[in-house]
Amino acid sequence: MATIKITQTGSPIRRPKAQRATLVGLGLNKMHKTSELEDSPEVRGMVRKVQHMVTVSEG
Repeated sequence: MATIKITQTGSPIRRPKAQRATLVGLGLNKMHKTSELEDSPEVRGMVRKVQHMVTVSEG
């Protein structure tokens, strides 16, 4: 299955708890950390929720 690389580029400080929890669910908890996940509708939905704090590249 295809994968995508997600890199955290924004800080979760002063963000809603749901957005912070979404970053943790994606495997991100520090700035500039990268996580490689399966490209699925569930992951894409999570990325869309925090799109202002992450950068996505096709793996």
